[in-house]
Amino acid sequence: MTGAGRSVRSKLMLVVLATTIAALVVAAIALVVYETRTYERSTAAGLMSQAEILGRASAAALVFDDPVAARENLALLQVQPQIRAAAIYTPAGRLFASYGSTDVFGPGFAPQPQADGYAIEGREIVVFRRIVQDQELLGTVYLRAVYGLDVRLRDYLGILGVVLIASLAFALLLSAGLQRAITRPILAVTEVARQVIERRDFSLRVEKTTHDEIGVLVDAFNAMLAEVGRRADALEASNATLSRESAERREAEEALRIADRRKDEFLAMLAHELRNPLAPLSNALEILKRVGSPAPVAQQARDMMNRQLRQMVRLVDDLLDVSRITTGKLTIKPKRCELTDVVRSAVDTAKPRIEARQHTLTVTLPDAPVHVDADPTRLSQVFSNLLNNAANYTEPGGLIALRATADDDCVTVSIKDNGIGIAPEMLGPVFQMFAQADESLERVHGGLGVGLTLARHVVELHRGTIEARSDGIGRGSEFIVRLPRARGERQSDASGSDTSPQPTALG
Repeated sequence: MTGAGRSVRSKLMLVVLATTIAALVVAAIALVVYETRTYERSTAAGLMSQAEILGRASAAALVFDDPVAARENLALLQVQPQIRAAAIYTPAGRLFASYGSTDVFGPGFAPQPQADGYAIEGREIVVFRRIVQDQELLGTVYLRAVYGLDVRLRDYLGILGVVLIASLAFALLLSAGLQRAITRPILAVTEVARQVIERRDFSLRVEKTTHDEIGVLVDAFNAMLAEVGRRADALEASNATLSRESAERREAEEALRIADRRKDEFLAMLAHELRNPLAPLSNALEILKRVGSPAPVAQQARDMMNRQLRQMVRLVDDLLDVSRITTGKLTIKPKRCELTDVVRSAVDTAKPRIEARQHTLTVTLPDAPVHVDADPTRLSQVFSNLLNNAANYTEPGGLIALRATADDDCVTVSIKDNGIGIAPEMLGPVFQMFAQADESLERVHGGLGVGLTLARHVVELHRGTIEARSDGIGRGSEFIVRLPRARGERQSDASGSDTSPQPTALG
């Protein structure tokens, strides 16, 4: 070999080495950056999907205040050891249910839920996902999982380092031969690396033309691409699985909606079926009244039948109201009526129950007439339901106060007692269908638990609001109904008459 030839080989060696190093470094950087972003996005997407599934599965538990069911849903995460901790929060930020240890990498649960999204905290990733159903916020799902990017990058960098070292060694050995067969595979590797970076197509492979060190380099590069492709396929399969599970969840929710509709249809049918025997029973009672002077036993029997008849009528009316509420057929017939007349009717309806429980009832009404545009029968039913609830959930000998006030725009009616009270977490759910404030009293006094639900719907049909207040268990409760005053009537319209509340005796 001449000196000129050696100079060319040296230059070619430098070119080959520079090209190989540049291609591999660029490919390595691109793969690392891509893998970093892909791993972050795929991990976050997987956790967000998992949180979405947990949220949908736990929506019913939040609605019905069932933390046990929520914890059972969270317990399913034990098959995913990378998830260290999970929790479900209420809309108020209270921890509703939790899963996992709190001493893995520090505190296991966030003190307060945050907006939807994720955050990487060292070797962990934290995900928050709100639970929304029918545009109503039910709560927030929180997940804390291991973020193993460092391990993943260490493996990739090890592979890339081995490939880079091997490439340099092969280039040093083979570039001296100045053979075209040596440069061709290297150029092929460089070209494939460029296409992978541009197209993100990991199915590309370098064609193997030799079985020497360059061939080993080609095999290593193809193996690396195959591994990256398999991992990408695995992520796509995981996403497909999550999509399928989401579809199954939607089908389950549809089945639940169908079951709920069938329940409503059953209640409506039951109400009409129970109504049929009431007319013959009422006729029989009327016949008994016309027989003449009855014996004491017969009189007691008639009294019992009358009581049972009234109870059956009340239960059937409740069932009919349930069907009207659930089917959206509950209507009102508003007309201008005087508030005192409506309250008087409600007090007369509830008085037997109040007297039977030996309660003291005080009624405070505005001194001047106050009118509302309302259905007097339905509005009286609202107030009598609230008075009956106060009587039922107050120990015998209690105090019940009905107070009505009026300002320029609205009428406010408050019914307050010193009974068993309402737990803070029940102040909202107490208006839901079939909700009970106290199970033991409910078993004693009966009822379907629809009185407050009916009251809320009737008040809303009157463009008003109803609110429950209580300082806690054993500290009494208060229900406040606000209704708009009759159109064209304001406090000043009463010719200067006083609408301030004054104690009034009704009945």
